[in-house]
Amino acid sequence: MGKALIIGAGGVASVCIHKCCQNPDVFEEICIASRTKSKCDALKEKLDGGKTKISTAQVNADNVDELIALINSFKPDVVVNLALPYQDLTIMDACLATKVNYVDTANYEPLDTAKFEYKWQWAYRERFEKAGITALLGSGFDPGVTGVFSAYAMKHQFDEINYIDILDCNAGDHGYPFATNFNPEINIREVSAKGSYIEDGKWVETEPMEIKRVYNFPEIGEKDMYLLHHEELESLALNIKGIKRIRFFMTFGQSYLTHLKCLENVGMTSIVPIEFEGKQIVPLQFLKAVLPDPASLGPRTVGKTNIGCIFIGKKDGKDKTYYLYNVCDHQECYKEVGSQAISYTTGVPAMIGAAMLLTGKWNKPGVHNIEEFDPDPFMEELNRFGLPWKESFDPELVD
Repeated sequence: MGKALIIGAGGVASVCIHKCCQNPDVFEEICIASRTKSKCDALKEKLDGGKTKISTAQVNADNVDELIALINSFKPDVVVNLALPYQDLTIMDACLATKVNYVDTANYEPLDTAKFEYKWQWAYRERFEKAGITALLGSGFDPGVTGVFSAYAMKHQFDEINYIDILDCNAGDHGYPFATNFNPEINIREVSAKGSYIEDGKWVETEPMEIKRVYNFPEIGEKDMYLLHHEELESLALNIKGIKRIRFFMTFGQSYLTHLKCLENVGMTSIVPIEFEGKQIVPLQFLKAVLPDPASLGPRTVGKTNIGCIFIGKKDGKDKTYYLYNVCDHQECYKEVGSQAISYTTGVPAMIGAAMLLTGKWNKPGVHNIEEFDPDPFMEELNRFGLPWKESFDPELVD
């Protein structure tokens, strides 16, 4: 069917590449590229021998010319960006220059400010349209599957959706006193930022971790969860009909929060460079270097994740509630692809999003968020590739 260039060789990229190889009719050929070629080579060695042809390359994703040269030599049909959110725009620039479709899992955030929003990427809309190529933004789980769930609920269950609560529960235990399940720098920036939600078309800002709820998650039980800012709120508020309020909650254990507060109090989560022994260092980047690598957590993480959306709205003039969610088991993921459920729940949808573009099931030149496409083929693939969804028509609601 086609060729995919996958940029990145971390936990999410590893899952995505495993899944591409499980889907060889669509992914005939992939090239894995990253700053550290040895990581790409290790993935190739693990997965070579199947129907999907794999090659590797070294590339600095901050350098548009290097990216253009690589795209021109490999000639992919789609570029899957699984690098860092700071690199979204350089990769989009390279895709524009070479007229190749683009997929990512997280929206752009500048290095110098922990602010993630879509305005930078949405500014590319006209140029992508003119080039006749599609940029699919946020094809992970949240953002990603949560957007597909919202589009599916809108299409099949509601005339209008008034309230969405996105709930992200990780009940996994890795046994360390403190570690982050994905890139520590991105994770800690996200958690220590102010919270916010959308109500009546406006952002309402909260202090970090100010709003806490306890929720009884199916297959997991009661967990503390906290309201965070999350990028998909911004696009869903525009794309789903009838929205009055959207919130995003994530679970955190007390030990994680206590450690984080302590690190914050001593300045270790700061992204402002300091002078140390004649060198400039960013405290958060130094902290990242001493924490366990999220990719190493797979073999030791037990438990499950539950991520989903609770919808409240109207159908045929009547009030209706609906809950769509996925439960994923850390150990099962590790057995299948050698990584924990956090990477798995992002890497599988990244592969599916790229497959939607490669097969032409989704084809809309411009820059689009995932909920702007027909959800049905994507929902089918979730069931087929390891993220089956469940639904409830009488869920416990978040007050």
